[in-house]
Amino acid sequence: MTHKIAILGASGYTGAELVRLIAGHPNMDIVALSGERKAGMKMAEVFPHLRHMTLPTLCKIDEIDFSGVDLCFCALPHKTSQEVIRDLPGGLKIVDLSADFRLRDPADYQKWYGNPHAALAQQDEAVYGLSEFYRDEIRAARLVAGTGCNAATGQFALRPLISAGVIDLDDIILDLKCAVSGAGRSLKENLLHAELSEGYNAYAVGGTHRHLGEFDQEFSALAGRPVRVQFTPHLIPANRGILATVYVKGDAQVINETLAEAYGGEPFVEVLPFGQAPSTHDVRGSNFVHIGVSADRIEGRAIVIAALDNLTKGSSGQALQNANLMLGEEETLGLMMAPLFP
Repeated sequence: MTHKIAILGASGYTGAELVRLIAGHPNMDIVALSGERKAGMKMAEVFPHLRHMTLPTLCKIDEIDFSGVDLCFCALPHKTSQEVIRDLPGGLKIVDLSADFRLRDPADYQKWYGNPHAALAQQDEAVYGLSEFYRDEIRAARLVAGTGCNAATGQFALRPLISAGVIDLDDIILDLKCAVSGAGRSLKENLLHAELSEGYNAYAVGGTHRHLGEFDQEFSALAGRPVRVQFTPHLIPANRGILATVYVKGDAQVINETLAEAYGGEPFVEVLPFGQAPSTHDVRGSNFVHIGVSADRIEGRAIVIAALDNLTKGSSGQALQNANLMLGEEETLGLMMAPLFP
């Protein structure tokens, strides 16, 4: 069976990544692509690397006939996404890549994103889209909220450890480096090559990054009590990739064994041999996550490092993984491509 797919916001990085991934999916056919500012343009004009594909011309959202669509990916900006999704047909399956439905409590959404939630009915039915941990809920869902790419990376490193109770929940430090594509495709002065290249800086210092809302929500639910991690993201002059270095108190060997057992049957998560550290190079352009554990020189402390591609496993690849579950397809379909190297 071929599923008819629409992508809203196809002129952004995650939209283009979805098109690239769906090109390798045998059971999906893209029938509509929206790009409000680039409506009327061909995808080959916006993204020349997709010129070999036969794709619909970009259009405005109100020009799409959703009656012929089985599933819609929504790769729109925060706030815009909830307003659009609120007005989409009620029976349409949706995978949202924005932050608009990630936080279950609307008050948390307003706290972290600065505006009241505009689609409360849809929020009530939304399922958090971290595929490896919410499979059953995602299979039955109509609306799935993709995670933040930073939030996903930290959760892959920490969720099994919190669930198993093998680390000190009051002493978790998450130091994260993320590539520039995570900031989106809109022009921003600080992301110009001359201002970004050859530099490396922390941002959202002191606990202001929006993905902390996801960490607070998910880790506290796992532990059954409040869990607050110390989190600082850094912007690096790279196009793709996230590397999270997590400092925890606990037995490093036990931590490694816990992660290896938790992810033993997962097709996209690789736990490296003890003492090895992953690199963003090794997951680039793929839907894989690599996790490594090392003992610290200070007894009773360990270092957990996780790497993924922010545009693939951190966003569009995760979205396709969720769509496969929602449509009854094999979860790995269209996603087993090897990473790019070098």
